[in-house]
Amino acid sequence: MFKSLITFGLVVALALTQTVSAQELTIGSKAPKLEVKKFIKGDEVKNFEKGKIYVVELWATWCGPCLKTIPHLTDLQKKHKDVTIIGVAIMEEDQTVVPEFVEELGKKMNYRVAIDLVPEDGDPTDGKVVTNWMKPSEQEGIPTAFIINGEGKIAWIGHPGEMEEPLEKIVDGTWDLAAATEKMAEARAAQREARAMQKKVAATYGKLQQLFRQFTEDGDAKELLTALDTATEELPVKADDLQLVRFQVLSLAKDHADDAVALGNKIVESEQGKDFQLLNGIAWIIVDPSRETKADAKLLKFALKIATKADKLAEEEDPAIADTLAKAYFDNGELANAVKTQERVIELAAGTEMESDPGLKKRLRQYKKALDASKEKDNADTPAKSKR
Repeated sequence: MFKSLITFGLVVALALTQTVSAQELTIGSKAPKLEVKKFIKGDEVKNFEKGKIYVVELWATWCGPCLKTIPHLTDLQKKHKDVTIIGVAIMEEDQTVVPEFVEELGKKMNYRVAIDLVPEDGDPTDGKVVTNWMKPSEQEGIPTAFIINGEGKIAWIGHPGEMEEPLEKIVDGTWDLAAATEKMAEARAAQREARAMQKKVAATYGKLQQLFRQFTEDGDAKELLTALDTATEELPVKADDLQLVRFQVLSLAKDHADDAVALGNKIVESEQGKDFQLLNGIAWIIVDPSRETKADAKLLKFALKIATKADKLAEEEDPAIADTLAKAYFDNGELANAVKTQERVIELAAGTEMESDPGLKKRLRQYKKALDASKEKDNADTPAKSKR
């Protein structure tokens, strides 16, 4: 079966990027005006009164994690009766479902609830609360809560499930606003640095993917290998991943078998060589049946070596890894071992998702057929040899 471990289409998980307004909103900032369409539960809050503490929590009816925090917010409101907790429903495609949703929850959602003010015919993400609270605070998901202290400043920002301790300290006056502000600034700087790196990685991988497609069409790996060298220098944090991509390219490129084996051995001898799934993925690149041409004999021998190691590291109990090993045996002409190992694959796959894969039994038939043909050939040759 195909092991999609290190095919060139390496997936880069990119964080959701948002347009941040000119006015950054962080801990220590003055709380923005709360502009909502209407309050559907509890008394309306027109402004944040001095000396009073407020919580503005952003949620949505479609947001599973948001729904899980509702009972917690209700408990906090019950515990801190002098604190005004306001849940604002944002990014709702159909705002008409919110009142009924809140009504059905009844006392389970026992705090004020409002709906974001979205411009007429506007997108839900253009709501006033999203625009003035969520985006400038660089919050990328909900639920998100803001605690506003008695001076009208934001004293805390985070997941409402983690709000109990800071709220307690803000209420009793022991919250260190300066320290919280500094901590938030450090977190923001790290977050921005991570986003910049993600963009750089995305751009680099996009270029490499384009060159890889070109390589698969014309077979010339020179430009792609040069680009991989450059990428490794520019993105040292991705060096291990890029090294695996280089191996794949070398293993597919013409007249690069020696280079591929040398690099493969380097990977195996490194810390990465302790990862049996990674070893399995490398071996499969070489013995993958979808290859247009059979790999060089040196590569096939290397594939058998690392597939054997992966199988041992997995204590011979992983059917996917054993499947790779069986194919490596077959491609190296060790037919008896291929049959024996593939039979183990089928035993190990029983009761797992792999059991329904028709390729397992198909390969076993292929290996048995080749082994039988080999035995017949040997038997046919024996009399002729004895006469001589």
